[in-house]
Amino acid sequence: MHEDLLLLDSIRLNFSQASLHLMNITIGFIMFGVALDIKWGQFKDVLKNPRKVIVGLFAQFLILPAITFLAVWLLGGFITPSVAFGMLLVASCPGGNVSNFISSVAKANVALSVSLTAAGTVMALIFTPLNFAFWGKLYSTTSPLLRPIIIDPLDMFRTVIILLGIPVVAGILFSQKLPRLTDKIKKPIKTLSILVFVAFVVLAFRNNYGYFIKYINWILIIVLIHNSMALISGYLTASVFRLNRIDRRTISIETGIQNSGLGLVLLFNPKIFPPELNMGGMAFIAAWWGIWHILAGLGLATFWSWARPAKEIEPIPS
Repeated sequence: MHEDLLLLDSIRLNFSQASLHLMNITIGFIMFGVALDIKWGQFKDVLKNPRKVIVGLFAQFLILPAITFLAVWLLGGFITPSVAFGMLLVASCPGGNVSNFISSVAKANVALSVSLTAAGTVMALIFTPLNFAFWGKLYSTTSPLLRPIIIDPLDMFRTVIILLGIPVVAGILFSQKLPRLTDKIKKPIKTLSILVFVAFVVLAFRNNYGYFIKYINWILIIVLIHNSMALISGYLTASVFRLNRIDRRTISIETGIQNSGLGLVLLFNPKIFPPELNMGGMAFIAAWWGIWHILAGLGLATFWSWARPAKEIEPIPS
């Protein structure tokens, strides 16, 4: 496995400037669609009833990156540094744009899901750069196979502000000023954003399709394990804090659905990752995450929708 992934690492994914701009626009469009469901009042609700949201954010931005680092450290002899960095990058990103939809399919707490998306998107402006810089630096200093990579949180912060901050503020203001139009377009925009992202991933990697098919077995296994860890860690974290089953499911989904598209955009920013680095494995991990988490999330949500807990509101007794 390690030898195969080393060959995958050596692949240079050269994107034109036009392709990079298109990728940025795609992520911006996706985040604009997410923000159409976010209202300023939700941030007030978070401040009034913060416990569940704090638990969800704790699972998202602290537990998931930490257990991901533990996983790449334990798998050190089986995976390459590029693949490890791909896992750390995905774990540092905020929740994905389809988590609210998947929560609704699972008959989970959609209000909590939306609140977590709103709070997580804002917090990602700080925590995504800091998490990746911290865990990435820690991994690079413990791996004998990799020269230390200097990750500048400020460069990543500027990119995240452009990709998340501006579209999210624009989406919130749009829904506030044009509520009727927002109600008409937000569902089509969500559907379109998913299709656009999947199409972009397929088109972006079409020149390396042969490599993808050749090594998909290893990529699939790694992403399957990582995504399962994310879903389970979210559920267990909520259980430790004695949230009810509906909320456990919600936090599990929020932790397991990651904005890996943001990870791809950050990966192809030459100011963050110099072009001379061989990061093929990193790109394929992030790209497959973007597809797999939707399939896994919908599968789990469908199962949970059939097995709804008897008590949906009352918390577990202390």
